[in-house]
Amino acid sequence: MKEQVIAFELNGEKVETYTDPALSLLHLLRSRFNLLGTKEGCGRGECGACTVLVDGRAVNSCLVPAGKVRGRKVYTIEGVTAEGLLRGAKVHPLQEAFVESGAVQCGFCTPGMVMSTYALLNDNPSPSPEEVREAISGNLCRCSGYKQIEEAVLEAAQRLKAQDWQDRNSGKT
Repeated sequence: MKEQVIAFELNGEKVETYTDPALSLLHLLRSRFNLLGTKEGCGRGECGACTVLVDGRAVNSCLVPAGKVRGRKVYTIEGVTAEGLLRGAKVHPLQEAFVESGAVQCGFCTPGMVMSTYALLNDNPSPSPEEVREAISGNLCRCSGYKQIEEAVLEAAQRLKAQDWQDRNSGKT
């Protein structure tokens, strides 16, 4: 297919690029915007390594054609990190809790896990352990096991409430 202009919001900034609208959002993010935090795992939407938010909803970017994000809001792991920095933190409290809880082993699944749980915490700032497990059910981790990830998300929920991050819905607004 012929390249077209695709304009959308990326991590809070309006962007525009010429691309094949059938190119996956994953490849668009990595090749055109050099956002390498979003990982390619299976390429079939089964592992969750490529999870990003589109209009606040966690999606597998390997399955989303670039043309489908025209006029929408895309939020990546780099946006979450920048959000933490803008608030004076080294990283976002969710990322910090992942590190401190031992939820990061090899790190390959971590960006997708963070994005899935970031979406959960935006929609539900006080999730139950079952809701955390449901939120990460589409993400595979071969190293840490899921208990540390669950603990990290529950800890992050407490930190976010304590730090009053209620306007943190960057991927939704």
